[in-house]
Amino acid sequence: QAPATYRYDVFISFRGEDTRKGFLSHLQVALRQNQIQTFRDDDGMDKGGLIWDELLHAIRNSNLFLVIFSENYASSRWCLKELVEIMERKNNKNVVIPVFYGIEPTHVRKQSGSYRR
Repeated sequence: QAPATYRYDVFISFRGEDTRKGFLSHLQVALRQNQIQTFRDDDGMDKGGLIWDELLHAIRNSNLFLVIFSENYASSRWCLKELVEIMERKNNKNVVIPVFYGIEPTHVRKQSGSYRR
């Protein structure tokens, strides 16, 4: 069941090595300048805590999901675990917005290129 109010407006799922410096940092600044509360996994994570539990809590307390599909996104087990949880939230009427960064949407859809099994 979705919470009545969300802690985060947007949960950003991304592969850090592909997007952290550049695209993602610019996007986050733009969202924050517009008072949009975002969560990304390197924002305020308790390094001594249980990271997956924190991610799961953030996913469950987010209204909208921005999934940045990049070249190495699918090679990360963490990203894929996030994506499964995010898609379960979509079934609860949350919005999921895919962003294709440096790859073609067909790579994801047809599981080609770096998304090949």
